Amino acid sequence: MLLVLLVVTALTIVRVRSILAVVMLGGIYSFLMASVFLVLDAVDVAFTEAAVGAGITTVLGLVALSLTVDREKIPSHNALLPLAVVVVTGAVLLFATQDMPNLGDPNAAPHQHVAPRYIEETPRAIGIPNIVTAVLADYRSFDTLGEVAVIFTAGIGVMLLLGRRRKRKPEDSE
Repeated sequence: MLLVLLVVTALTIVRVRSILAVVMLGGIYSFLMASVFLVLDAVDVAFTEAAVGAGITTVLGLVALSLTVDREKIPSHNALLPLAVVVVTGAVLLFATQDMPNLGDPNAAPHQHVAPRYIEETPRAIGIPNIVTAVLADYRSFDTLGEVAVIFTAGIGVMLLLGRRRKRKPEDSE
């Protein structure tokens, strides 16, 4: 049922023309996705999806919509600079992927030392059936708390930046 609702929501997002409706449906989609992760016993991912996807992203989208105007402004810059930034960033990312281990390689560094210990000892030591949830909630709890604090701080910073209003010049009265 959740997957059907996800598909219906996604198709509605594609077809609707109102930006406000797209933002709200995006929040609904994220909430449904968080529910899917919860059913799959990935509580940590569900929590993050609900907080970031359904919560912060929806609020930031609504704040951004409240700051927009009815007419599109004509860009005053050349489009080549943003294109160059995207091309250079893409090239750097493609270059960096050459150092990654092959997908599923059992001899890759992450699979050599720590992963087998977590897989073998986590269910017995902690009693949580999902290993990812156990690692994030127990072994890396302070790290996860730090990540949540960073996301919260970034969200507050963006809201403060978007919340600033420019002072309007007084019109000349004659």
